[in-house]
Amino acid sequence: MAYVIKALDASTWDDFAALVERNNGVFGGCWCIGFHGELSRGDAEANRTAKERRVREGRSHAALVFDGDDCVGWCQFGSPGELPAIKSRAAYEKGRTTALPDWRIACCYVGKGHRRQGVATAALEGALDLIAELGGGTVEGFPEGADAVPAGFLYNGALSTYEKLGFVKERPIGKHRWVVSRVVEPAQLHHPFSASDP
Repeated sequence: MAYVIKALDASTWDDFAALVERNNGVFGGCWCIGFHGELSRGDAEANRTAKERRVREGRSHAALVFDGDDCVGWCQFGSPGELPAIKSRAAYEKGRTTALPDWRIACCYVGKGHRRQGVATAALEGALDLIAELGGGTVEGFPEGADAVPAGFLYNGALSTYEKLGFVKERPIGKHRWVVSRVVEPAQLHHPFSASDP
């Protein structure tokens, strides 16, 4: 299936919001704000407002997956400063031997009715492409073994999807969760004329 990837920004906010609303605010009202460290438990409207503010200010990044005109999933990414809240923080810090990455993959979400159709892979690929356009660098994620968690709860994505896209396991930070990483090269700028053209 040919999906189209678009960046989450002010122009795509309504599409993102429509997907979240169709899916009960995502996990009961998170609105994909949890990794930003602003999650207001039990107050979906506050989470929606916080997320929209971040998007409109350019402080929230994601690759949105479109099937025709419908947004059907996304992969959130950002710097560690933008996405400081990670599950298993103590295990993450205890085993860390390297500097913080340039980028972090956080929430990967696929709407009901679209799971197991390649949306998560398209979203992660899209995030990596957007990261390349933003200068590339070291990227880390926190996927889980897909056989350990139902598809609807793989909010960090499946380990197999990351491995298929070149991520390497660094260390476990839970029973089924891993820190994985890879380097993304910066996108090459394409100029219509070469330096040798008159």
